[in-house]
Amino acid sequence: MTLTKDHIVASIRNHLGVSKFESTRIVESVLEIIKTSLTDGDDVLISGFGKFTVRQKAARRGRNPATGEDLPLGPRRVVTFKCSPVLRERMNGKGD
Repeated sequence: MTLTKDHIVASIRNHLGVSKFESTRIVESVLEIIKTSLTDGDDVLISGFGKFTVRQKAARRGRNPATGEDLPLGPRRVVTFKCSPVLRERMNGKGD
């Protein structure tokens, strides 16, 4: 099952006992802060969860898989994620 924004909103509403409107505002605010930081090129570190990093990728030659035609791919920024050791251990059944 995929965790969606609606699931997160409902979970916050249940845990904190706030309205759906307020829990939606909380989630949207957190996501906006993360998006702004990444857009500015800053890393986002969430202790116990992981680190989002913006990396610069160089221009390279690509290929259209449908036609096989070569095409240039321009330089771009991508977001990578590395989970924390705490999360990794929890996912593998070694933590709480």
